[in-house]
Amino acid sequence: MSGTKLTLNIQDDVVSKAKIYAKQRNVSLSKIVEHYLNTLSEVNTEPGKVSPWVKELVAVKKPTKDFDHKEMYSFYVVEKYSEK
Repeated sequence: MSGTKLTLNIQDDVVSKAKIYAKQRNVSLSKIVEHYLNTLSEVNTEPGKVSPWVKELVAVKKPTKDFDHKEMYSFYVVEKYSEK
């Protein structure tokens, strides 16, 4: 399926954050924009209803039985607030 090239003017910081978001989810920024625009154009979409594609993006795996969330949170807090 071929697409159409589209030029957008978007603030640099927004583009930077969006690229990071896309990379973390192993999906192209173009695909994210395409799906977002497709969602906007769906006539029968109920407000607040989440599309299956978005659900797939935010799917969370259940942690293993030996996962210690308190310990991981402690590591996160120490890293976040430690002097660098």
